[in-house]
Amino acid sequence: MKNEEISALEVSFNQLTATLLEKKQIDEHFTLKLSWEQSQFTRFNHAQVRQTGCVTDGWVELKLMENQRSSFRRFPFIGNQQIDCQQGYQALQELRQELPYLPADLYLVLPTGNNSSHEVHSGELLSEESLVEMVLSGARDLDFTGIYAGGAIIRGYADSSGQKHWFASDSFNLDYSIFTPQGQAVKGNFAGSEWHQDSYNAKITLAKKQLALLSRPVKALPRGQYKTYFAPAAVTELLLMLSWGGVSEADIQQGNSCLAALSRQEKSLSPLFSLKENFKLGLVPRFNQLGEIAAPELPIIDKGVLVNTLVNSRTAKEYHKTANGANSSESLRSPEMSSGNLSTEQILSQLDRGLYVSNLHYLNWSDRPTGRITGMTRYACFWVEGGEIVAPIENLRFDESLYRFWGENLIDLTNFQEFVPEVDTYESRQLGGSLVPGMLVEDFSYTL
Repeated sequence: MKNEEISALEVSFNQLTATLLEKKQIDEHFTLKLSWEQSQFTRFNHAQVRQTGCVTDGWVELKLMENQRSSFRRFPFIGNQQIDCQQGYQALQELRQELPYLPADLYLVLPTGNNSSHEVHSGELLSEESLVEMVLSGARDLDFTGIYAGGAIIRGYADSSGQKHWFASDSFNLDYSIFTPQGQAVKGNFAGSEWHQDSYNAKITLAKKQLALLSRPVKALPRGQYKTYFAPAAVTELLLMLSWGGVSEADIQQGNSCLAALSRQEKSLSPLFSLKENFKLGLVPRFNQLGEIAAPELPIIDKGVLVNTLVNSRTAKEYHKTANGANSSESLRSPEMSSGNLSTEQILSQLDRGLYVSNLHYLNWSDRPTGRITGMTRYACFWVEGGEIVAPIENLRFDESLYRFWGENLIDLTNFQEFVPEVDTYESRQLGGSLVPGMLVEDFSYTL
């Protein structure tokens, strides 16, 4: 998308903000959040295009606050100043009528401060005309299935205290699977802000090698504990469980966190394990739903020790803590897990005998207070003997505690990291992802 088009949208958003500032009453406070995208979606099946189209969609959420009460309205944002301002003023009037009938919120946080930020990240994406040829090059003879989503994404924020933020980014994500005739699959992902054909071709070449391995007879394994290598995509699934009752200060205070024992120093993790929020990557906005800006980096777990949790202003107010720019759900937004010493060439030899797990599926907490996670292996998972891949495995269910696989059983992490993008498209295309290594673990518990 051209910069002048993005600029026109920003002008309209600024005009909407100015209108609301003019129309608001003296005791009223508001926040204004913008989500907008122009995305090319192309779906592939059997190495053919099954669906394609371009979607332009945007909405604004206006939250009005007065007398310890709040409510919000969401309405379309189209970039037309007159229409956007009319919709905004109508939403303001409706909220005004509604607020007196709502209960008071003791921990309501009003917008304050004068933060401002402006980021525009331009990229080099595939054109609509070249997209199909570039994606299917080298894959036309394969049972290739997937979806490409790419284009411009904008996030904006403004409020009654005068804070303003603007974040625009070009990005793409190709989420794909390649199947064998027997129904086994290799799953892959290619994402970024610039399409590099050589890098994509290398991924397809690797997938073809894994397909050949998947054609071997499947090995059934009894339940038990196995030495396991988890590829970065699998590590990401485990890591993101920490956004669901893990790193949130509110969850720790309410007794819902899997890291409660770590915070009380009753348990520890391996000194090999470190985790931080890294906004220096520039993949997501640093501002949250109140216009607060997080630090460029925030260490969360340092060499196995919990040094910070994610704290938003509401939690800080309720539990007398210091906020650090966390979002409303106090979840990870730009996580980076530190690397180790294990090189690509050493993975199979160090594994020696055990499981090579490319992906995981259906993760859930089986016992959150003890950090136990259950899930299943999925896509291109193999049995390894003597440092060589021998056979694909049947899907296995696991049930294991993070205090073991990130604790005493963590052998090493790879000396490289991979970016695993956020691929959700519910309501809108999502930003960001996780920067993670692979990991080698002793005695990982498989239950079925």
